Amino acid sequence: MSGVGSKTELLNVLGDVKARVQDKLGVVNFPMPQFILIGKQSVGKSRLIEALAGETFNFISGSLGSRRPTVLEFRNVASAKVSRWHVRDQKTGQWEEHPIERVMKLVGQLHQELGESVSADPIYVRIESSGCVDMQIVDLPGFRDFASNQSKQKLAGEIEELDMQFMRDPRNVMLCVEQAGDAATMSSLAKCRNLDPRFQRTILIRNKLDKYYKDLTQDNVNKWVNGYGDLPEDLPRFALTLPFWHDGATGPPKPFREMINDKDAEDKAEMQRRGLSEKYLKTIGFSNFAAFMERKIEHMFGEAIGPVLSNLRELKESADSEFDGLSAELQDTDPKRIISTVRDCGVSFAMALTHVMEGVLELKPVQNLEEELREFHDYHHALGSTHFSLRPSEEFVGLDDYIHYLRSELQMPTFSVEVNGGAQFRRLMFEVEVFLRFSEISDQAKKKDVIQARGVSMTSLTWRDVVVKLLSNMAHLPLQARVMYVGERLKWFFQKQKDAILNFMSSLEGTPAANLFSPLFPRHAKLISQNEMIRHLVYETYDKACQRQLKQFVDLFEDVLTATFSNPWVFLKAATTDDTADDLQQDWVLPNWEDTQTRIKAELSGRCSNEGRISTLLLRIPEESTRIDDAIEDVEQLVLRTYGFIRSQVCDQVELFAESFFKLPMMRRLEEDMALIELSEQDLANYKVRRERLEGEMRRAEEHRVEIDACISRIQGFLLTCAARPST
Repeated sequence: MSGVGSKTELLNVLGDVKARVQDKLGVVNFPMPQFILIGKQSVGKSRLIEALAGETFNFISGSLGSRRPTVLEFRNVASAKVSRWHVRDQKTGQWEEHPIERVMKLVGQLHQELGESVSADPIYVRIESSGCVDMQIVDLPGFRDFASNQSKQKLAGEIEELDMQFMRDPRNVMLCVEQAGDAATMSSLAKCRNLDPRFQRTILIRNKLDKYYKDLTQDNVNKWVNGYGDLPEDLPRFALTLPFWHDGATGPPKPFREMINDKDAEDKAEMQRRGLSEKYLKTIGFSNFAAFMERKIEHMFGEAIGPVLSNLRELKESADSEFDGLSAELQDTDPKRIISTVRDCGVSFAMALTHVMEGVLELKPVQNLEEELREFHDYHHALGSTHFSLRPSEEFVGLDDYIHYLRSELQMPTFSVEVNGGAQFRRLMFEVEVFLRFSEISDQAKKKDVIQARGVSMTSLTWRDVVVKLLSNMAHLPLQARVMYVGERLKWFFQKQKDAILNFMSSLEGTPAANLFSPLFPRHAKLISQNEMIRHLVYETYDKACQRQLKQFVDLFEDVLTATFSNPWVFLKAATTDDTADDLQQDWVLPNWEDTQTRIKAELSGRCSNEGRISTLLLRIPEESTRIDDAIEDVEQLVLRTYGFIRSQVCDQVELFAESFFKLPMMRRLEEDMALIELSEQDLANYKVRRERLEGEMRRAEEHRVEIDACISRIQGFLLTCAARPST
């Protein structure tokens, strides 16, 4: 009988490639042929694996049986005098050689530690011998038809689900082991049929054929082999008997391979004596099954050579890219140019901010306004921030209430749109304007405050002076607190753009858009991504710039508010506009001298509209001491109205303030900040450690490249050799 372990040149090539890729590169998921072994308990799955391996062994998994997959790698080594067994360590992922007795114990312990539970984490066992075939087979826990109690029923259900996960994978060929009985009662085969209706990846093995010799006659033997019509013609099927010996025996009574040959010969002779046709004789006995498996494996390996080569080329591309990146980083982190490299990366990062603010399509990450507000609130809650209010008004119960208002009542157009960069900034301006407009004077003007504010002076104090004092006392701080909210939101916005900026720089590589931007962007993005120290220094400088602009924004805005509440009447002058400018249908000509003089008079008179209304109200406040209550009511109304004018003006101009006091200075000065980055002694020491690590990573990357190139050369050489051979 032809041995199962005989190999073709193709199997030698792919076996060598697999060993290199999995052992030296650590790639586990490699597109090589794989079989999964399924069936009920006690149908002979373990003995079939032993027959394929060419030797006996027994994985002791306790009374509950196996509860996790066992991945068996058969490596045919023609020169091997004895078998060598390896188990892959669960923690390190490294293969460790052990005596077969130790392997059996380790595998048993890995099953036993699960108790009455199931795990999808496989056990990896490798066998190198002259009697096995180059293939990988996954031995799955056997289906349980009977469970004596509820816990074992639960275990049976978990095992079935585990097995079905493997069976659903279209890359797995199912070796379905059943007892050689009535084909209509084969429950495991029925499960295969449900997932593989055309049996394109199912092979049926009917074991323990010798138990049915006496039931077979010349009249029914052909029908029995054919499953009495229950087995489709295109289903590969085999009926065989595997060696067995009585319980309690220390091992097989004679050499295991000899027993396999004996049972094979017996199966063929018995079925032939009972009149089985030549058509079905090739499906009887282990030797026919072994020959089929040789052809199947060779066919599967032949089909796999294309995907294997494609996978290797992808690995090579990835390894080359990794090596080039490490090489560039090693060069850029040379001690003589490290400061220059960090600064160059920072300047590119600052330049990229401008492009992100201009708007880049398909750029990640993005946020809708609800996500943005929740993240902002969570951040400041974690910090315990108390220097500003997170709610625009006490009337809002919490953030959910404010979000509902923006989304449902105000119906903010871009609320649910996920954006970043300039679009997110524009939406932010809308939200903070709404926030500011909720600013109200918290307390009414008390009689005592009005009287106190109208003291005496070297000159007479007017009601205008009283209003200014009350505004400064009652309105300045509430509006200032909301301005702090605006500043914190602006700072948060810019800090959250770091990932978007880096993604923009990285995404340009290999795209047509790369020609529109600095060619240094992708290179510097790799350095920032891969080098933790460069990233830390660039991000730290960026965050410091955000903090500086927050302080500048708050200080400048505070100066505006201080000046406003010191002399609100100047701030309240209306804008000088030409009412005819809105009429686009009107013919427009350059003004003459008389038109200009007329326009100036009109604009100056229009500026005083708000101030004039306020002055009229001031004149209505009674001066008599006997009418102090009426005066207090009028002053209160005037304070509220004046504050309303101030609030409206501030809200109308908040985007201008944000542009002037935060965004423009931030974007203009950021490149300068990055160009002034300095490294501390600790940073230089860290770079030295990083370079040493880079050198080690480069050596490993180069070793990987050599291994991958060797694998590709081996396969391409084999293909060229095959192509040069004369056809037969």
